Amino acid sequence: MISIVIPVKDGGEDLRRCLWGIARQRVDEEVEVVVVDSASNDASAELAESMGARVHPIAAEEFNHGATRNLGVSLARGEVVVFTSQDAYAPEDDWLDRLTAPVRAGAVAGAYGRQLAHDGASAAEQYFLDFLYGPASREQAAAGPDELTMDATLFSNVNAAMRTDVLRRFPFAEDIIMSEDQDWSRRVLLDGERLAYVAEAVVRHSHPYTLRAAFKRFFDSGVSAEQAYMAAGAPAAEVLRRRAADYARGELRWLWDGHRRAIPYALLYEGVKFAGLQLGLRHERLPAAVKPHLSALPAYWAAQRG
Repeated sequence: MISIVIPVKDGGEDLRRCLWGIARQRVDEEVEVVVVDSASNDASAELAESMGARVHPIAAEEFNHGATRNLGVSLARGEVVVFTSQDAYAPEDDWLDRLTAPVRAGAVAGAYGRQLAHDGASAAEQYFLDFLYGPASREQAAAGPDELTMDATLFSNVNAAMRTDVLRRFPFAEDIIMSEDQDWSRRVLLDGERLAYVAEAVVRHSHPYTLRAAFKRFFDSGVSAEQAYMAAGAPAAEVLRRRAADYARGELRWLWDGHRRAIPYALLYEGVKFAGLQLGLRHERLPAAVKPHLSALPAYWAAQRG
């Protein structure tokens, strides 16, 4: 059996589209959908139940990226657990089969698929997703801590499948603000497991971030970096610098070739993201009272202060 776990909060029509995408999948396995609903104020829970999902409600303040997904795993009955987001959907009916194939075969501990931006997404968001999740499939491994760079630990539970037995041995961290998926990949790679990127397993997913929201998102990413894509220390920092330079040059060329009008806003947008990331990487130097105002998850900082 394949269990699909979806954390939900006021999913609305995005959730309906996500569930329809799941319902049309062709795969030679029984499939169940488990929704963990964080006190939605719309009819998300009722919608999910009407489309065959099992719904487990939690209080809004109980939501935590790692803990909520661990709860979903505890409710799942499948040998493979697939994670997706309420605002992601599969445009093709072979997504689930392609995503889970290397995991069901026992070749890897987990697999993640490609993310393409929704229609109408900003040029910057389109490029960002294409840069991270390109057209070439690959396997990822790490022989030791010094190989834990962003290239090795990249993993996203917006579109991912994992072996349930591995998830029970390596549950998601519950004390990290975000990037719980990359923290998970770091730990399983160090245990000798391999991961697969399956470019053919595609979902549509992107966010219409404002400048403020983008800053907060990347601040939180920087905060969690040491447990994820910066775990290798100096080698990871060098890879990040190199990839950042490749990203900047590639985005500017891409914008110049087909999206010139978007260049001024894209430069501002990327500058805001960079500032948020840099502050997040150095968050330990910031006053505790300031951090909740820079973060998308102020409740995390309240919990840190006790």
